[in-house]
Amino acid sequence: MERRKALGLIAATGATASFTALPSFGAETGRAAGATGQGKATAKGGYTFALDKNVKRTSVRFKNRYGIEVAADLYVPLTARGKLPALAVSGPFGAVKEQSSGLYANEFARRGYVALAFDPSFTGESGGTVRDVASPDIYTEDYSAAVDFLGLQRIVDRERIGAQAVCGLSGMALTAAAADSRIKAVAAASMYDMSRSMSRGHEDYYTREQRQKIVDHLSRQRWIDAENGTFARGSHEIPFDENGNAAPSNRILPKTLPADADPITKIFFDYYRTERGYHPRSINSTTAWTATTPMSFFAFQLMTNIDMLAPRKALLVAGADAHSRYYSEDVQAKAPDTVDLVIVPGADHVDLYDRKDLIPFDRLDEFFTKNLA
Repeated sequence: MERRKALGLIAATGATASFTALPSFGAETGRAAGATGQGKATAKGGYTFALDKNVKRTSVRFKNRYGIEVAADLYVPLTARGKLPALAVSGPFGAVKEQSSGLYANEFARRGYVALAFDPSFTGESGGTVRDVASPDIYTEDYSAAVDFLGLQRIVDRERIGAQAVCGLSGMALTAAAADSRIKAVAAASMYDMSRSMSRGHEDYYTREQRQKIVDHLSRQRWIDAENGTFARGSHEIPFDENGNAAPSNRILPKTLPADADPITKIFFDYYRTERGYHPRSINSTTAWTATTPMSFFAFQLMTNIDMLAPRKALLVAGADAHSRYYSEDVQAKAPDTVDLVIVPGADHVDLYDRKDLIPFDRLDEFFTKNLA
């Protein structure tokens, strides 16, 4: 299978286009055959990782400037004394704080940081009337709102706040830092530029004609949603069928993995649909985004003002074998004096979600120690 088409994930397995009303929240209670993700998460209090014995985790809530309540977990070292550096943490795109972002926050708190892992607006336990809709603007704002919250904590040094992002929330973290100088440093693992991905396709493979077809498809979907009074589910990275037509699906990942699944589907499935990373509130584990989600990403380009990050610094970490590696390389090439790049040998995109033997936490710690000094 052509690698770029694989980014359509479920659509690439032969599913046909489907437009359905949103299921009720938490409607999926079963899991993929052979997977025990819910059991593992339940055994760890609903989290896909174990809380470090030297870290305290507290559920918190705060509002962004649009008035949306953001749900988060605050991770604090048990030995916390005085004013500490702090990190706002989120991602991947379609994940929740009980997954990868929580794992990162837990590890940073173990190393002496105050870390806030949050669910972006409209997802997980965060507010927002329409569920599972993504907005590059509001997600960027969520990082700044997280900084607001951290800066109000007595144990946090306001001059030492940074951001750590994973996968699809990385573009929003970089954009937030470019516009919010309170974010003194930003790091990203397995970075994705979701605006580029949705509007251009993997490795920018969409032709001008295909981009217009996507715009037309999304525009038609707006009429369908308006007529039905609901918001349908659909692929946020829209693939094309053999006839050259947009072919979305109402699931990001299949319930069970097809025998002929492409390598990219396999690595995402291995995290989101198995005991390794399954969570019932994760969009990637259970369903898909609202079908018209790509519209705002066509309109809001994330890297426009990356030059405004200077003189502050960013560190991007990418797997040597990751299909997303080019995103990090392109950002680093665009701002070489501001952005450093670390390539992790033997790692693919998803390995940097939770493989602590591959995630270079020592290097990330070194980066934040230096740039949050």
